[in-house]
Amino acid sequence: MLCMELSGCATLPSLVTRQPSIYIPTYSSPALETALKLPKQSDNPPNAYIYVLDNPHDAYAARAALADYATVSLDVRYYIWHNDVSGSLLTQKLWQAAERGVRVRLLLDDNNTRGLDALLVTLNQHPNIEVRLFNPFLNRKWRALGYLFDFPRVNRRMHNKSFTADNRASIIGGRNVGDEYFSHYADTSFSDMDVLVSGSMVTDVSADFDRYWQSESAYPINLIVKKIKKTALTEAQSQLIAPPTLEQQTYQNEVVQNKFAQQMRSGSLKHIPAQTELISDNPAKALDRQPETASNVAQQLNQTLKNPKHEIYIVSPYFVPTKTGTQIFQNLRQNGVNITVFTNTLKATDVSAVHSGYSRYRKPLLKMGVKLYEFKAEDAVPKQIDKGLTGSSSTSLHAKTFIVDKERVYVGSLNLDPRSVNLNTEMGVVIHNAKLANQMQTQLQQNTQKTAYQVALNPQNQIQWRDPKTGKISTREPEAGFWKRAISKILSWLPIERLL
Repeated sequence: MLCMELSGCATLPSLVTRQPSIYIPTYSSPALETALKLPKQSDNPPNAYIYVLDNPHDAYAARAALADYATVSLDVRYYIWHNDVSGSLLTQKLWQAAERGVRVRLLLDDNNTRGLDALLVTLNQHPNIEVRLFNPFLNRKWRALGYLFDFPRVNRRMHNKSFTADNRASIIGGRNVGDEYFSHYADTSFSDMDVLVSGSMVTDVSADFDRYWQSESAYPINLIVKKIKKTALTEAQSQLIAPPTLEQQTYQNEVVQNKFAQQMRSGSLKHIPAQTELISDNPAKALDRQPETASNVAQQLNQTLKNPKHEIYIVSPYFVPTKTGTQIFQNLRQNGVNITVFTNTLKATDVSAVHSGYSRYRKPLLKMGVKLYEFKAEDAVPKQIDKGLTGSSSTSLHAKTFIVDKERVYVGSLNLDPRSVNLNTEMGVVIHNAKLANQMQTQLQQNTQKTAYQVALNPQNQIQWRDPKTGKISTREPEAGFWKRAISKILSWLPIERLL
């Protein structure tokens, strides 16, 4: 009875009063185009120009530039947005853009907005800003009650990530917004990847944003957050207009020394022409209402990447191939396709349950000739913990990248696990450019040689890990303590794979 009282027996409010809005079809943005040296749009192929953001400081600088030079609109959606050093700086930039007259639409998955209600309400009060929460929790204080009383809905999250300015440029990839994604901490080693996309393809991103913005899961924050203390709103308002703190200024000074900021100042940013396809889940997936005729993001990815002829290189921090996926790998290997998978070690991951789902497939994958690499935990310094059941992204490896035949590349939010395929909504971009694909794979291969254990089977049919720095061989999960190994083993016995 107490739990039911705390949950309020509440139901989601009606969306009848929600005001519709669509992207602004801007075809020219002189300030943005000049600052980022964006190529002119064309109706002819290629439909996109790509700048790879594999450095965390570059990734922050690119987002800051989109916010700083936008003159018409900013459409922004994320799974995680922290109110830390880098996150608060970007929040301020959204506010500053709105002050210049830019229309800002901010769509956040509600799984990780704890403690942000006052700030988000304050943003929403600006006449040029609207904030919506995706699949919101009704009880703002006791969110765990949502999992108790509305598990089928709140277990499905919006994992999409995009940052679009003036319908002319967009950042798509694996990064959320927060210090662990933009390397604020000097001792953090974080492998991730985004791409800055310009060209006519950005209109597809804008239209896809609208699908989510108008979906049945996107609630204006004023319909969800009813009570906020005036003191909290005053503090939030002060944060939005405050000058940078010493820590923020130090971080900004570090960022301007990196490649993207330097190239932007010198006018030497180079964008790679490529034919691309946006792939994205139907937002109805988050309510388990996706039409039977609609394909999910994994099916779209298969159709777009097509069957590998020679090799496939997979980077997925959460990797649970399942029996079906393992059989697909087996078929590919029988056809002579080389497969490499780069994921996290048990020590490096922050979600032991997901690793337990992966570990049971390690030996079958190795026996069929799949090459496995696991990121070293000593290079991971997790700083944030996600309180939801989906696990946080604060792991040492967070990039989601698939390279096929060194010709086609996927960059986005999709992990190769059941949660991404069946529960969460995901998105990404497939890039057709052999030179770029070859460069990216070469760089990844070089990184694995330095930062990842090579996993193999020894003559006794035991799994072993080879340390890339020392060459030392271990036959148990490297660096993981007894209890973490024991918990992972126990979890591997449970029938929870579909939730991982």
